Amino acid sequence: MVEFKKIVFIFLAFSLALAVLSTPAWAKDDSVDYSVQMYDLLCLRPAAFLGGIGGTAAFVITLPFTVATGGVDKSFKMLVVKPFWYAFVRKFPDKDLQG
Repeated sequence: MVEFKKIVFIFLAFSLALAVLSTPAWAKDDSVDYSVQMYDLLCLRPAAFLGGIGGTAAFVITLPFTVATGGVDKSFKMLVVKPFWYAFVRKFPDKDLQG
């Protein structure tokens, strides 16, 4: 339990440091801010990967119910394909992340 708390503390400290470093871009250009790239690479993509693993587990658990209702394709795309696409296929740097 102590290691889990230590890992959570490090993750929160790292996230806070990234949040402090990310400043809004006032200039209108097509480049993506460096801090947004690092946040995407170090936080969002690993979180999407973990979401894909969790989604795969949720898909397998709910498979008997989705087979009965005929929604296997839709649930597979939502729970498995989209998180892994977000983690691995999406272009880097993604200009849609910067608002």
